[in-house]
Amino acid sequence: MSTYIAPLRDMQFILNDVAGLDEICALPGNEECSVDLVESILDEASKFATGVLDPINRAGDTVGSVCKDGVVTTAPGFKDAYKLFCETGWNAMPFSPEFGGQGLPAVVTMAVNEMWKSANMAFALCPMLTGGAIEAIAHHASDELKQKYLPKMVEGTWSGTMNLTEPAAGSDLAAISTKAKAVGDGTYLVSGTKIFITWGENDCAENIIHLVLARLPDAPPGLKGISLFLVPKFLVNDDGSLGQRNDLICASIEHKMGIHGSPTAVMSYGEKEGAVGYLIGEENKGIGYMFTMMNHARVNVGLEGVGIAERAYQHALWYARERIQGAIVGDKSGVKKPILHHPDVRRLLMDVKARTEAMRTLAYYAAAQIDKAHAGDAVAQARIDLLTPVVKGWSTEQGVELSSAALQVFGGVGFIEETGACQYYRDSRITTIYEGTTAIQANDLVGRKLAREKVPGAGMKAMLAEINATAAELAGNPSLANIAVNLKNGANSLSTATDWVIANYESNPQAVHAGSVPFLHLTGIVAGGWLMAKSAAIAAQRIAAGDSDAFYQAKLATAEYFATHRLPFAAAYASEVTGGAAAVFGLPENLF
Repeated sequence: MSTYIAPLRDMQFILNDVAGLDEICALPGNEECSVDLVESILDEASKFATGVLDPINRAGDTVGSVCKDGVVTTAPGFKDAYKLFCETGWNAMPFSPEFGGQGLPAVVTMAVNEMWKSANMAFALCPMLTGGAIEAIAHHASDELKQKYLPKMVEGTWSGTMNLTEPAAGSDLAAISTKAKAVGDGTYLVSGTKIFITWGENDCAENIIHLVLARLPDAPPGLKGISLFLVPKFLVNDDGSLGQRNDLICASIEHKMGIHGSPTAVMSYGEKEGAVGYLIGEENKGIGYMFTMMNHARVNVGLEGVGIAERAYQHALWYARERIQGAIVGDKSGVKKPILHHPDVRRLLMDVKARTEAMRTLAYYAAAQIDKAHAGDAVAQARIDLLTPVVKGWSTEQGVELSSAALQVFGGVGFIEETGACQYYRDSRITTIYEGTTAIQANDLVGRKLAREKVPGAGMKAMLAEINATAAELAGNPSLANIAVNLKNGANSLSTATDWVIANYESNPQAVHAGSVPFLHLTGIVAGGWLMAKSAAIAAQRIAAGDSDAFYQAKLATAEYFATHRLPFAAAYASEVTGGAAAVFGLPENLF
């Protein structure tokens, strides 16, 4: 079995040279952040990921979490790891110093979080959901609730969840039926059942703060009648100590395909007198508040695609270097060599490596836009609005494909659980589903972020202008000419598809949405190819200046691969978007 080693050199390159870490550190509120500090943080995070989280990942998969009589026991090592995680300050990294956080930029947190997700995705889900709950409370709750709950949540002593889905509702939040009624003194009683609640019950945190969508008695129907409530596992006394157990219980945890170390709970509220909850913000505005959590979670789930692909790649590369089998095509030496020398194994590994680097670069670039947007940059806000569904949808779909490709390197033994290759594939599969399926992300992209934008397509066209400028810049360098040509062609395909979506959205929305997922893939490939091209230009410049760091040669190679093998798919996706709807609807329903 291989050991996870964080790809620090690539992380640092992307942070410093592509995402512009020095510029992010210069933003208001980031004065204490520096490139040197970030390097030290990444080094320490790497040690924690390798030394603490990676060793318990296997037990998380094979033993998993267990629920008995409403009590969840997490996998061996998880409780101790979580305690150490909080004690060493990792949970507090991105949050406001006002509540005990370290206030580090999102782009720094993104790199650190990738390590957690690579080393142990099931474990990483707990702080991820807590972070989303913190963001929702910090943005929308009363000062009283903030002061009472946020310090312990930022510290990690208390974890957080979000409760949206119900047995009869699924992704249709307008259909939720969980109820809440006011009982005076600013409190409410909540009753109902929620499903698929990540880390909804656990033995790691002292208290669990549930954010629950529910309806008040006089609420209007549909999405406009949903409110958001803070419902703690244990009530909290005025002095901050824990009081009595609230009327809520974990009815069971799901038996899942993967992420067995993450307890996915069925939560029952108000089986007796009613679970005590507190309204966040105003009545009937819960959906908007919940999207603060959702957008936070969507970018982080996209990062899971990066993390799981990186871990699967490392495991496959380890095996390819160790396993000796078969004659190498064209090799007449007769010397037995590892399977890394087989052409198709090289192709598989190169594909995983190049696409993972493209996803990583896109995720870190997006995080940098979040930091700039927080500082008031409207252009950056438009860019992260556009890219959020792409980071989530495209990266997670890539994660599934790449963990599958990495498993293929193992051949038959990859299908055997003992090799560990299966886990990454199984763990990755949920990422395209939770926090909004790929179709939900794609519909958001073509609808809210493109066709229904104030000026339809303005955000996409602004990004395309930058992509075309990069292609023109690279065209003048013979060593980058092939990348430039493929990037230009990809940009043309994305531009054509964008114009088609805008032109047809109002008159034929079904046709547009029939091609929304291909459009999302198209956007991801071109955006990822753009950032890989920028990376290649930087690497070429360093090599020309005499820098002998082999990393730059490797970066040129992966950028060339992505341009040659992945960007050509842009034309096919554009064709699918603009001309594929008729075939989608071509089969009558009775013939399915």
